[in-house]
Amino acid sequence: MADKKEVYTYDAAWPTYAMNWSNRPDKRFRLAIGSFIEEHNNKIDIVQLDEETNSFVSRTKFDHPFPPTKIMWVPDKTGSKEDLLATTGDSLRLWRVEKNNAVKPVCCLSNGKTNEFGAPLTSFDWNETDPNIIGTSSVDTTCTIWNIETRQVKTQLIAHDKEVYDIAFAQATDQVLASAGADGSVRMFDLRTLEHSTVIYESPDLVPVLRLGTFLFHLSLLRG
Repeated sequence: MADKKEVYTYDAAWPTYAMNWSNRPDKRFRLAIGSFIEEHNNKIDIVQLDEETNSFVSRTKFDHPFPPTKIMWVPDKTGSKEDLLATTGDSLRLWRVEKNNAVKPVCCLSNGKTNEFGAPLTSFDWNETDPNIIGTSSVDTTCTIWNIETRQVKTQLIAHDKEVYDIAFAQATDQVLASAGADGSVRMFDLRTLEHSTVIYESPDLVPVLRLGTFLFHLSLLRG
């Protein structure tokens, strides 16, 4: 059997931070990569593996205001949905990728009273059960649940005593989510009963919790 290359490298033109793999079956090995440049003008590069040359090639680059704190492709394992990309930074932004790989802005959503004065967003999660729902986390201690079809806020909750660093929906539901924050706790919320939350983890020395991910109702943690 001929040797098959298993490690692929792509050298970006700038420092990188946020990135995400596309899960569309018709867009194999496609990766969106965000720059981390300490100024307003930043970039997102969409690269894809060329399986004939066994190398990553850039399909398109586009401008992004400020470094994106997170990037996600729309959950779409069948390839039947509109080819969308979401990013957070100063706002939640949706982008459409055309068949010719041109990227068009769809909307810009802010959790403030105006798009100009929303608090910076640290992260977000795209709900797999209902892809019309995206939840964002913010330095202003809140989590905001958006309906991206109507571009309206479904609900906004004060999630922590300090900055909220991450948010994640539980699998197989659009109602249960968890958040992680600078107060050293991970809290679980049920959007049907927002009168209270459940603290499911708390750092004994109040070390901030930076990231979390869900698998059913089990959480994996990355502590600061």
